[in-house]
Amino acid sequence: MLHGSCCCGAVKFTLSSPPTMMGTCHCTRCRKVGASALVFVKRDAFQLTSGADVISTYKPEAPYMYNRCFCSKCGTSLGEVTSDNETFPVSANCFDDELNLSNSFHEFVKEKPHWYKIGDEAKQFQEHPHS
Repeated sequence: MLHGSCCCGAVKFTLSSPPTMMGTCHCTRCRKVGASALVFVKRDAFQLTSGADVISTYKPEAPYMYNRCFCSKCGTSLGEVTSDNETFPVSANCFDDELNLSNSFHEFVKEKPHWYKIGDEAKQFQEHPHS
């Protein structure tokens, strides 16, 4: 069982099975909300245990496709914790327990700032991996 939370502890969740993969998004939107490292979790393994009432959602315009959830108390970027999709991204930084994953991919590399150097061998995509 993995545990996760926001900075202030108002939002808490558990994950009954490990995330399926980890990726890094370099789009301007993810960078601005401070949540570039994302893990993908299965809906049936994810349980929001507290804080549903303090989660706010930002809905982007195309080409970005994922809503982003935040704790309205402390501002922690949570990922897609209110998603109904079978698999969805959660901010890797929200986990209280160690994640035994390595980065699998980088997306929106075309929006990566010049000062950031990718330091792993993970596959790189100019936009979303399926595009």
